[in-house]
Amino acid sequence: MTITPRSDNDVYTSISNPAEFTIPMPKSTSVPRPCACTTVRRASRVVARVFDAALEPAGLNITQLALLRAVQRHPGEPLLRVAEDLCMDRTSLYRAVTPMQRDGWLKISAGADGRSRAAELTRKGLQVLEVADPVWVRTQTAIIERFGWAKWPALVGDLERLAACARDAGSSPASERT
Repeated sequence: MTITPRSDNDVYTSISNPAEFTIPMPKSTSVPRPCACTTVRRASRVVARVFDAALEPAGLNITQLALLRAVQRHPGEPLLRVAEDLCMDRTSLYRAVTPMQRDGWLKISAGADGRSRAAELTRKGLQVLEVADPVWVRTQTAIIERFGWAKWPALVGDLERLAACARDAGSSPASERT
């Protein structure tokens, strides 16, 4: 399919009228809807915004809190292990670690093999966790109370299973996926 922008529009507004083109969609009605990725991301964005807003007075966001807790679980271990724990790629992890190191929350050192890097919480990082943890507990509890305590473990299990299915689908050869 080729989309040719009209001359009176720039690249951003050339597709302002969706009736001007159609995107071919699978003809089969057997494709499950809605999109798994979009659905999970939408929910993730909403939940993250709630946690970020709650944690703002503590001076951090939910990603930083998760990273600090992962470092706490893996003290002195290679940052690659922390990245695996959080299902993050190394680049994203290092980008998130840099301001926390700058602010004195983490101490980064050479790993045991000399090639990797390891992180440890500093006293300041522990203080940040002490301030953030009660806020996280209140927010987590408020969300789960509204969602339903009994339903929460099942959702966690289903999300872990969905992640495993996605990893499996992503690692299978393209010929098997069509």
